[in-house]
Amino acid sequence: MKNAGFELEPKRRAAIAASKKGGAAPARIARPAPPVHPGIPFHRPTYGEQDERALVNCLRSGRIVGDGDCTRRASEKLAEILKTPHVLLTPSCTHAMELAMLTLRLQPGDEVILPSFTFVSSANCVLRAGGRVVFADIVPDTLTLDPADLARKLGPRTRAIIPVVYAGVSPDMDAITAALRGRPIDIVEDAAQGLGASYHNRPVGTIGSIGCFSFHETKNFSTGEGGAFVTTRDDYMSRAEVIREKGTNRKQFLQGLVDKYTWVDVGSSYLPPDFVGALLLSQLDKRDYIRQTRETLYRRYLEELAPLRDRGQISLPVIPPGIESNHHIFHVLFADEPTRSRAVAFFRSRNIGTAFHYLPLHLSPVGLSLGCHPGDCPVTESISGRLLRLPLYPSLRVAEQAVVIAALFEFLKS
Repeated sequence: MKNAGFELEPKRRAAIAASKKGGAAPARIARPAPPVHPGIPFHRPTYGEQDERALVNCLRSGRIVGDGDCTRRASEKLAEILKTPHVLLTPSCTHAMELAMLTLRLQPGDEVILPSFTFVSSANCVLRAGGRVVFADIVPDTLTLDPADLARKLGPRTRAIIPVVYAGVSPDMDAITAALRGRPIDIVEDAAQGLGASYHNRPVGTIGSIGCFSFHETKNFSTGEGGAFVTTRDDYMSRAEVIREKGTNRKQFLQGLVDKYTWVDVGSSYLPPDFVGALLLSQLDKRDYIRQTRETLYRRYLEELAPLRDRGQISLPVIPPGIESNHHIFHVLFADEPTRSRAVAFFRSRNIGTAFHYLPLHLSPVGLSLGCHPGDCPVTESISGRLLRLPLYPSLRVAEQAVVIAALFEFLKS
């Protein structure tokens, strides 16, 4: 399956490697008027012949049910990358989040604090486990959980918090931990966008009690759908293994610890088919190429769009010191929502895919039914209306990125 849109041509691979080796900033791009082109999608997954072979080999193995050989090897590889002892692959990050909440054994009335600026799965997993959602605001630079607002929202029934990695940038985990004031509150990291990112040299998703990752088609490492549950705690791992296997002790049976397995707890089925592990292994083998390519594109956006930032027309992303991003998303912030809406229409007219992100969950129909009100999370409400994501993926060519950049200049000039 050879497709030029899937992986970069050799010349560009060499240019990226040379740029990284020399430490030089990427070359500046001329800004011609956007030419007529067939279209630049918002996203293209990084699949190629290597991934196809991995799937075919898995299929030919004759065993593609959950927890097969590919799943085992992918879990071990992920554990090695994350430097963590326990990894369970799941059908999606949503499933991993649900598994996390079930593992915590929330009781009626237990509260879980999470940012309103996140995907619905971060909140759904709490409600499905019987807990109560408490929404907190975000900080305006990294768009991650605000430790000060977290401290204000803490209550006697707070059982856990869910800090969310946004755009591959970790929240301020030191400030978040300090806000908990030593209370026995579990931290469950929603690291759906975080594989490959770190916080002060610690892989995101491994700092709290539990971390949850996504391998959705739009993520840096994609299996179409897929996720992972990660924990450093032996007791949480043992509990999660039972829940994941329909509430049975099948894992102990497979390890020869019991002569038969049976129903021992309430559970569900959170096992992905083995070809998810096969494709994940293939994707992880390309992690240096994916990381370097995304970083080069990200840095080029930052450099080329700096004049628009300096003129006060847009704001650009921020990566604080000590935080290493995986460059999952590149976004710009406009002055107001009407400008963002006009920008979306402008890019669409140029056949360039863009996307906004996250309507505030506290203002959704479900959020309002939980007693939330406008003004509860003012930074979230402001950011949500002004944010626009630009195309960023390894197969985005230099010429295509130049078209995107030129279009943004043209829009703001007009």
